[in-house]
Amino acid sequence: MLLELQPTIDEIVKIEISDSDPSFKVGGQFKDLLKAGFEEVENIERTRRFDFIARYQDGRRILKFLKKLKNFIELHGPPSLILTKKLEADWRARDADLKGCFEHLVEIVNAGMTNNSVSNITMLQRFDTVDGTLEATASQQSISYTYQVPDIPNFVVDLYNRIDNVKQLLLQNDVNIVGVTGMGGSGKTTLASALCDDTQVKEFFRNKIIFITVSQSPNVKGLLDTMWLKIIDLPKPDFQSTEDAHNQLQKALTLKNLSSETYRPILVVLDNVWSRADLEHFLFEAKGYKTIYTTRENFAIPITDGRRQYEMPMLNNEDSLKLFCFWAFDQHSIPTNEYEDLVQQVAAGCNGLPLALTVIGSCLRDQPWPVWKSAKEKLSRAESISSYHREKVLERLETSIDVLRDDSRQCFLDLGAFPKGRKFSVDALLDIWVYVRGMEWNDAFAVFLELAKGNLLNLTSDRGSQAISGYSCASHISFFQHDVMRDLAFNLAIQDSTNYCSRLFMSRKEDNIPTEWISLKEQTSKAQFVSIHTGQMEQEWGQIHFPEVETLALFFEASQYRLPTFLRTMPKLKVVIIYNYSSKRAKLHGLPSFSLFTQIKSVVLERLDVSALYGYCRSSESLEKFSLCLCEGFGNTPLPSLEKFSVIQFPKFIEINFDHCSDLEQLPEKICNLTSLQRLSVTNCHLIQKLPDDLGKLRSLRMLRLSACLNLSMLPASICELHQLECLDISLCGSLKNFPNEFHRLSKLKMLDMRECSGLKKLPEALTKLRSLTRVTCDEHTERQWLSIKASAMPNLIIVVVKECFNLDWLEN
Repeated sequence: MLLELQPTIDEIVKIEISDSDPSFKVGGQFKDLLKAGFEEVENIERTRRFDFIARYQDGRRILKFLKKLKNFIELHGPPSLILTKKLEADWRARDADLKGCFEHLVEIVNAGMTNNSVSNITMLQRFDTVDGTLEATASQQSISYTYQVPDIPNFVVDLYNRIDNVKQLLLQNDVNIVGVTGMGGSGKTTLASALCDDTQVKEFFRNKIIFITVSQSPNVKGLLDTMWLKIIDLPKPDFQSTEDAHNQLQKALTLKNLSSETYRPILVVLDNVWSRADLEHFLFEAKGYKTIYTTRENFAIPITDGRRQYEMPMLNNEDSLKLFCFWAFDQHSIPTNEYEDLVQQVAAGCNGLPLALTVIGSCLRDQPWPVWKSAKEKLSRAESISSYHREKVLERLETSIDVLRDDSRQCFLDLGAFPKGRKFSVDALLDIWVYVRGMEWNDAFAVFLELAKGNLLNLTSDRGSQAISGYSCASHISFFQHDVMRDLAFNLAIQDSTNYCSRLFMSRKEDNIPTEWISLKEQTSKAQFVSIHTGQMEQEWGQIHFPEVETLALFFEASQYRLPTFLRTMPKLKVVIIYNYSSKRAKLHGLPSFSLFTQIKSVVLERLDVSALYGYCRSSESLEKFSLCLCEGFGNTPLPSLEKFSVIQFPKFIEINFDHCSDLEQLPEKICNLTSLQRLSVTNCHLIQKLPDDLGKLRSLRMLRLSACLNLSMLPASICELHQLECLDISLCGSLKNFPNEFHRLSKLKMLDMRECSGLKKLPEALTKLRSLTRVTCDEHTERQWLSIKASAMPNLIIVVVKECFNLDWLEN
């Protein structure tokens, strides 16, 4: 951060002050203070990225220096008023972000960091966020936090008028609760996010603003844990129940804000609240404590002296047209060569709803005019939208789906299977489209990008990893949906009667069998895609027959889960997605052997204890992809124990993924016998120290990803025998010291990602012999060496330099 201020500081340091000047002594002290700051920065640059104890200590020293600098300026006045005013302004602009980062680190350290680097790595690996829940260990009480404010869209209209209206309510001395109500897609979350970034609001609350996404099925106790950690700033008690957590929070808040030493105004933003009962769990009263909540539901907290409500208005015609034109034409008005009346009629048909204007505008972009006319006619038939007419909102948004090709439309409807408010791997979605819909991978990926371009879904991508998409891999991308768009996909997917539709989805998390499913007991369903979303689910499912099912997506929240017995009645099953989002890894019971499913192609398992799964996955004649994310159990039953099985046959395996598997210490040697394997990904597995010696037997391997394997100290010599290898990712492998001696034998290597490999300080000359290498991703430390290699031997080499990013975003789900 100080390096960003260097131009300003350099100007100050160069100021000549005469020893007869009264400010001579002060000026000298000021220069000494700045010099000490630069020395701290130089020390920090030598600290390894994942040495969290050292980085935490570095951060504390920098914050201490900044405090000294601020106090010095306030006490003595600056030697050069203009320059140091700029310095102080720069400091203030960055102070909030820095403090937020290190407050987060303080929480982690308080939660159990030690001075042992290995145990710290293991513990940090367990800090995996799911719905705001942060798990320390499998046996500890879960700690949670959901504090990241959503990004504000690229283009907004009338936002700042609305911010001013809410601020007028919020900043009144006698108001402590403000409710923002409105239909889905009216901009409530955008307004709440913008309020958190408003200068006046941040100054009023001294940057103590907590943003929490509640969602339709909240983990109430987990979110109360979050509030304790972020607000009370003391070790968290062992709450016995939700009521106990609420009572202790209220008591602690009252005591904290009664004291003049600990008093600090606090703003808590509760986004996406679905019921008054949920809201009541998160409301507290204390001096200086204020709450904003957003909701689409037609309930209201009674307006009293301390409570106010703001209803989101629809956009007026002028603002509606601006927003629509931005997404339809990438400008703020109707282009001169377009049909002005038709554009105005389509925009007016969205009735001022921001989400409808955004989605319909995006989907009509570059479409021929007959498609526009069809959209206008459909919008004109829809009734006007009142505040809570959800069906009419969906009816208007359905216009955006009409412009899709039939295959893209079917892919959009599949999104209704995925629960609201969560991120999912794009790979799992593409597997459905490839193996069930029969699409080529590149075509499926193009449809995904088409849906994203139309704002029908949202995506997030790992920086620097985009190149691997060329290898039929999208593990670096996650997707999520706006609640209303998910509702649209769900409703369109189940329009047929339950017994005869090709999709059978649960609309939300159920604790018992949904009413519409009860009629299926002892019957045969023709569904081809089944999505289940439950909690602990102790009720017996009964015997439902699913002879046509090709995709099963199972989402649950439990530490122990018994799979439905009807899983055995799915002979055509091709894709299985099992996703647990509780704070602990779940143990599955009742899992049939993979050999029962003669057509199985892809299995995706997330947040499970896999120690008991080995006996079920010894062989499969059809399985091609196997993905494990956030799974544990490798340490309890080490993977080398697979050697005891005499037969492990997967003749069609082309891809294996291990991601964030916290106790995975080594890969089994027998993985090297999977000669058909084309893609192997072992990422964020911090205990991996070495790879199998016989890795070179994987003669078909085209892509090898080893990103963020922090303790991986060497690559096996046999890696040089992977003559089909085209893509190698060793990014964030800080313990790697060198490349194998014969690394240049990778004659087909095209892409190498080695950003933030701090141990690889000097590149070997043999790299100049990698004649097929076309793209290198590196950081500033090795950029100059690669430029030299490019100049001497590889003139067409593309060098992508990614700056080091020291944040904790990777701790998110």
